[in-house]
Amino acid sequence: MTNESPPASLSEFYRQEPVWSGSAADGIDYATIEVPLNYADPGGERLSIAISRKKATDPARRRGILLTLNGGPGGYFGLGTRFPATLAKTRLTERYDVIGFDPRGTGASTPLLAEITATQAKPDSRPPESRFATIAEDARAREQGCIRAGGQRRLHFSTRNLVRDMDVIRAALGEDKLNYLGYTYGTYAGAVYGSMFPDRLDRNVLDSCVHPDWSWREQLMAQGPANRANLEKWAEWVAGRSGHFSLGDSAEAVLATVEEAVAALGAQPENTGLRTLLDCALGSRSADRARWTELGLLVADLRTGDRALAEKWLADERIWPPSETEGETRCGVLDAVIMEKPWPSDLETYFADMREYREKYPYANGVMRAQPFSGAPSSFTPPESPVELRREGYPAGLVVHADGDPIDHYPGGAALAKRLGHRLITIEDSGQHEIYAFRGNAAVDELVEKYLLDGELPAADTVCASTVPRPNVPAGT
Repeated sequence: MTNESPPASLSEFYRQEPVWSGSAADGIDYATIEVPLNYADPGGERLSIAISRKKATDPARRRGILLTLNGGPGGYFGLGTRFPATLAKTRLTERYDVIGFDPRGTGASTPLLAEITATQAKPDSRPPESRFATIAEDARAREQGCIRAGGQRRLHFSTRNLVRDMDVIRAALGEDKLNYLGYTYGTYAGAVYGSMFPDRLDRNVLDSCVHPDWSWREQLMAQGPANRANLEKWAEWVAGRSGHFSLGDSAEAVLATVEEAVAALGAQPENTGLRTLLDCALGSRSADRARWTELGLLVADLRTGDRALAEKWLADERIWPPSETEGETRCGVLDAVIMEKPWPSDLETYFADMREYREKYPYANGVMRAQPFSGAPSSFTPPESPVELRREGYPAGLVVHADGDPIDHYPGGAALAKRLGHRLITIEDSGQHEIYAFRGNAAVDELVEKYLLDGELPAADTVCASTVPRPNVPAGT
C-alpha cells in the first residue's frame, strides 16, 4: 500500500520550519505550525496547531521523534502538548525527541467551538420511559449548539485530517518517519496513520485500544458489558467471603443485594442523583481491585437507603465526562469526530437499547452510552468515509490492554492486535486504563521500552500481572 501523497499545493505546509520557544522550568520547547482546515482546499482557511518537544538527552544515540496522543475521540480531554513532560521520567527521552500536540480544535490549537446548551433531563443511570423523549431533545439541542458555533467548519475536524496534521508535523520537524505512542483514541489515530502513510511510520505502541471495526456508538456502548464484567468478578470474590461481607454466598445473590441497595436508595425521587452516583461507584470501584473491600462495605451500608450514609460514601464519585457549563461555549471536537462513523437514524433504536442497558448495564452510567448523543440522529454528513485499517508497509508493533479496562473494552485491543499483526500485552485481572508509564507496571514498561528503544518485540503475546492486586481478605471468611 502506498502513502496518501500530498499534492504540490500542500508543499508550503510540509516545508515550514517551527520556531521554538523554550521553557527553562521543564525543558520543554513549544511552537506552532499551520495546516489547512480542509486538505482538499489548501488555499482556504488555515489552522494553528500547538506542538511541544522534549529533546533527546542522548543526542549521539537519538533515533528520531516519538509522537504522542491520547484522549478523545479527537484528543478531547487528552494531554496534548503536556505529554512530553508526562514522559520525562521514562527512558524514552534518552533517545527520542518526544513530541506532543493539541489536535485541531483543542487546547492551544485553533479551536472548534460549540455553544453550551441547557439540558432538561438530569443525568440518570436508570431513566424512566417518560424521560426518553426529553433525553433525545437534549441531544438535538446539543447538535444545534454545535451547528451555531461551528457551522460547516465541523466537517473538517475528523480523524483523517488529524492524521494528515500528524504527517505535516513529521515533515515540519525534518523527519522521514515518525515513531508513535498512542492511547485510547490515539490508538485509532495511530492505526489510521499507518494505513494512510505506511512508509512514514516506524515503531508504534497502541495502549488501551479502540476496536478496529466498531462505530463510535458501538465503542461507547461496549463500556456497558465491560463494567458489568468487572462487577460480576467483584461479586464472585465477595461471595467467596460471605462471612466477611454478608452480601450473599453466590455471585447472583451478591448482585441481587446490589440491586436491593440501588432500589432502596432510589425509592425517593429526590435520591435519583445519589442512585446515579451509586451506579457510577459500582462501575468505578469494581474496576479498581484495590477498592473491592470498600465497595462491599458500601453496598452493605446502603441497603437501608440511608441518604446521609449515601452522601458520605459517594462524596468523591463523579459522572464522566463532566458537564461543561462555564461560559457560553465549549470544545466541539468530540461532537464532530464521533459523527465520522454512522449512527442510527431511528430514535426507537436508541430507546430500545436504553431499555436493555437500563436492565443489564446501568453501572457506570451505561444507559448514557446507549442514549442519543450529540445530534444522533444527525444531519451531519462526513465528507470522507472512515479509513479501512490495515498494516501494509510498516513494522509490527505493540498493543497494550488491560483485560478489565472499563473505558475501552478488551475485545477491542485483541481485535486491533490481530488486525495489525502486533504483539498483544495483556494486563491480567486489571481494570486499569492507559498502562505504559502511567500505572507503575514495571513489566509492561520494560517490554514497551525494549521495543521502542531497542526494537525488541516479545517473542509471543504476553500476559503481565496487574500492579493493583485484589484485597487480602482470605476466601472462606
